[in-house]
Amino acid sequence: MSEAPAVALTFDAEHPDRPHHRADATDRILSALADAGVRATFFVQGRWAESHPSEVRSIAAQGHLLGNHSTYHARMTLLTDEGLRTDVGRAEGTIRDLTGVDVRPWFRCPFGDGHDDPRVRAALDELGYRDVWWNVEPFDWDPARTAQQVERDTVARALAVGDGAVVLLHTWPGTTAEAVPGILEDLRAAGVRFVTVDELERLP
Repeated sequence: MSEAPAVALTFDAEHPDRPHHRADATDRILSALADAGVRATFFVQGRWAESHPSEVRSIAAQGHLLGNHSTYHARMTLLTDEGLRTDVGRAEGTIRDLTGVDVRPWFRCPFGDGHDDPRVRAALDELGYRDVWWNVEPFDWDPARTAQQVERDTVARALAVGDGAVVLLHTWPGTTAEAVPGILEDLRAAGVRFVTVDELERLP
């Protein structure tokens, strides 16, 4: 009998920029994950961590995997080499100071910009990082999307990808907070096992 397909839920924790932001969204997502006994991966923006220290500490304390999502959430291709090193290094230090966690080697380029750029990838490699891409995106950042659409599309697309699916979600939309319990329930009912990105990379 083959092992259940592994799916990694990942959340970008960053300053919100859309009207469907909910101040309690991160806490509600963490509560849903805790209730389901699921560990996820959170890519944390340094400035967000500075302004939400209790939330980033809760993410770490609850056993989720932390990654680096830059300091300023700028497009990596727009930064000079020195600017990139400074931005990434500052976020790393901020998260480590708040949580005691070394986030290396996990990094996610803001907007995905630079994930396939040789210069950006070389700079990240020099700093001990590798970018984590995704293959399932329900576009939860779009205020036109409902929680039901986010839930439906996350589940359908994750199941379509199957083993090795990496889902991109965000911690700030109210629709995401509403959708996460159903996502967890529906994927688990479909036989999925939830993993963090480091666990995913260790799979044969």
